[in-house]
Amino acid sequence: MQDFWFYIKLGLEHVLDLSAYDHILFLSALAIPFTFKSWKPVLVLATIFTITHCTSLAFSVYGIFSIDVELIEFLIPVTIALTAILNFFRVFRKEHVTGIYFQCLATAFFGLIHGFGFSNYFNMLMAEEEHKLSPLLGFATGIEFSQIIIILMILTIAYLMQSVLKVKQSIFIGVTSILILIATIPMLIETFPN
Repeated sequence: MQDFWFYIKLGLEHVLDLSAYDHILFLSALAIPFTFKSWKPVLVLATIFTITHCTSLAFSVYGIFSIDVELIEFLIPVTIALTAILNFFRVFRKEHVTGIYFQCLATAFFGLIHGFGFSNYFNMLMAEEEHKLSPLLGFATGIEFSQIIIILMILTIAYLMQSVLKVKQSIFIGVTSILILIATIPMLIETFPN
């Protein structure tokens, strides 16, 4: 049980680590179009992200599938940028392009990429472990808790900006998506494959 708690803590730290802020940026981009009134879809998306993130970790841990680390390191900021760009479609083009099913598919794909990005470090931790399922479940639990924390923070900021300061939702989504894109540019440049 102590090992299970260790992996929950690891999952929490993995997402909430400010020095490796890619998860925070991704979840922020994912959550900013939503409000407390529409919290269910964003929770579904975060859960899909957790499941696919841990699925790609399991593929790697059990030696089923792996991807070149350099490519994954570049694809992670690409997923953040694409999620932020999708927000513009959501605001300015009210079409089925950004429907929940499309978002679920995109989030699942992005979750797989993010999971492979963490797989090398996680595999080093798992090297001494005989039973791998319990650590994976603990890690997934930690990821889900941390994602809920981030989403609640984003929804709170959205509430304060839109309800208290009376910023239009479309302006809030547009400006925060631009800020996320700007924050992602250095990551894209740094990880661009040679």
